[in-house]
Amino acid sequence: MFFFVTIVVAIYTLVNYLIFIRAIQAIPSGSPLRMWFSLVFWLVASAFVAARFLERKYPGHLTECLTWIGSFWLAFMLFFALILLLLDITRLLNHFFHFLPAVLYTDYARTKQLLFIVSVVSVTVLVIVGYINARNPRVKELTLNIAKPGHGLKKLTISMASDIHLGSIIRKAKARELVRLLNIPKPDLILLAGDVVDEDLAPVIKDNIGEALCELKAVIGVYAITGNHEYIGGAGAAVDYLQKHGITMLRDTAILVNQQFYLVGRDDRDKPRFSGKPRKELAEVMKDVDLSYPVILMDHQPFNLSKAAGLGVDLQLSGHTHHGQIWPFNYITRAIYELSWGYKKIQKTHFYVSSGFGTWGPPVRLGNRPEVVIIHLTFNDE
Repeated sequence: MFFFVTIVVAIYTLVNYLIFIRAIQAIPSGSPLRMWFSLVFWLVASAFVAARFLERKYPGHLTECLTWIGSFWLAFMLFFALILLLLDITRLLNHFFHFLPAVLYTDYARTKQLLFIVSVVSVTVLVIVGYINARNPRVKELTLNIAKPGHGLKKLTISMASDIHLGSIIRKAKARELVRLLNIPKPDLILLAGDVVDEDLAPVIKDNIGEALCELKAVIGVYAITGNHEYIGGAGAAVDYLQKHGITMLRDTAILVNQQFYLVGRDDRDKPRFSGKPRKELAEVMKDVDLSYPVILMDHQPFNLSKAAGLGVDLQLSGHTHHGQIWPFNYITRAIYELSWGYKKIQKTHFYVSSGFGTWGPPVRLGNRPEVVIIHLTFNDE
């Protein structure tokens, strides 16, 4: 973990340095603005890293302020880096094909200033639009049939969310909005498919977010699984906190609910990396499951979908991907995951991967929408 953090911080610093070097060229040499720009730039650029180190031991207004500044800067940094890449590619192509107007090079200093202003304005607009999008989740509804008898159950309404990331950015007010949306259909079952908590638990406790979670209402109950972020912050503490606030955690567990259907919950795929303990194979978790009953599985990271289909799972719910959260990362998640966002059927198994309700890092979404998923399940007659 130390090695991983060191590499990430080094890359983060390098990207910021490249942005800084190019940006400061737009300010005339000798101008006092250079000193002020340098000071503000590096204070803002270091805010996110500082907040992550301070969050656990020194939660408070200063840390919250640094978290917000640093989180927004991540989005700015991404788009500034993309703009620089685009400019460099354009310059390289122009070197060979000479398609740019000569006037751009007549007063190169002025051209740099104009590019700086246009870049800042464009990125600011993108981040604002992305923030508004991230703050307005949609409700996605699905109607699915499981080709098995419901053992007295004719239909089942499930409210589902993943990747909520409760913490410094997703606060109590946003948790209340989540609860309201999950409760609207008066569901039989509420399922939270991992990353309920965003790493460190201290901001969650400080803001008493658990009080909002206690308002979740479902006839059968509220169940959740761990995601990678619960493990990053310490899964034991996160699990204890969620269970104390009315959420039943399933950790490599299969339970028969009301003698009508099985609910299976897996520990996160990253469990071995953070705890040093293996998670059970799905076949082992399901070894005592009677496949004549409907089987609903929660697995945070949507890998090896065909394995779940082959073991007789009827519905798998996942999250984790955020569908990239910010364009163009959706192309990366599409390349990594068989299903980055949405619905797919493999053999007789239904799969849904949610784009998530909250955000990690920047409170910004571009190219996808945050969501709560309502699933109306029907079953074949006895």
